[in-house]
Amino acid sequence: MKYILQRIAFYVFTAWAAMTLNFFIPRMIPGDPITALLARFQGQMNTDAIESLYVLFGIDKNASLWSEYVDYWRQLFSGDLGLSFSAFPTPVSEVIGDALPWTVALVGITTVISFLLGTSLGVVAGWRRGTWVDGVLPVTTFLSSVPYFWLGLLAIYLLAGSDSFFPSSGGFEAGLVPYPDWTFISSALQHGILPAVTILISSVSGWILGMRNMMVTVAAEDYITVAHAKGLPERRVAVAYAARNALLPNVSGFALSLGFIVSGTFVLEIVFSYPGLGFLLFRAVGAKDYPLMQGIFLIITICVLVANLLADIVYLLLDPRTRKEG
Repeated sequence: MKYILQRIAFYVFTAWAAMTLNFFIPRMIPGDPITALLARFQGQMNTDAIESLYVLFGIDKNASLWSEYVDYWRQLFSGDLGLSFSAFPTPVSEVIGDALPWTVALVGITTVISFLLGTSLGVVAGWRRGTWVDGVLPVTTFLSSVPYFWLGLLAIYLLAGSDSFFPSSGGFEAGLVPYPDWTFISSALQHGILPAVTILISSVSGWILGMRNMMVTVAAEDYITVAHAKGLPERRVAVAYAARNALLPNVSGFALSLGFIVSGTFVLEIVFSYPGLGFLLFRAVGAKDYPLMQGIFLIITICVLVANLLADIVYLLLDPRTRKEG
């Protein structure tokens, strides 16, 4: 329990530091949303109209940075993320709520599948090292080093097109209204195939390599030799003894991957113009939409910290040595 409380205290402090940076970073970007808006109208607005826009967006040019910081925390504690400048007067929480399911569905499902598939293949590759399985390792090494977005661009170039089954952009066919019927769902699945396969190919290779290397290391430990000497079945030794201990680093990596579900493929979403948080953040930065940028960064921060805490708890459950130290 002491260990858990120490970790919680650490993550609370980290959350404060991250949210403080979340406040300052958008304000370090040159310009403001009103300036960006005026650029669209090429300055064809008088002074009174410009001042009205500042009042409408709730921007006080005379307010101190400290007062804005206090208001920022007051809004967070009240659950108010503010209004989106680029989608005014829609609340930030509603704008994020529309984009978040797309990212979670795309990256979440592919992350879980790639972890299960890659870890399983890694166990086999590590336990049966020196066989033909090792022949696929150069391929996995290459694929694990290739960025998501590069594979995405390659997939669009090779597979997408006007006559292709795979769309090159968007989350569903233009003209459809998001609704849980088969027409919309089938269109969303069709648009999600290329991004999902891109993530799966790149990430599953990393899980295979990581698990394979850990299995090779663990297989040389004394307790594996003792398990063999006891005459235990090969499968039990591989799964209950070797894989369980080799799994610890992968579990931590998986927990972190879950935390990065909402942020890990931002560039890929931009490549495919996929209506997730990455594409939303890209538009928010262009519009100098401070509240929306802060809201997205807040979601990312919370997800990463919760994932780290879950990783610590899982490590505590799987590794008895951690419990003794706690």
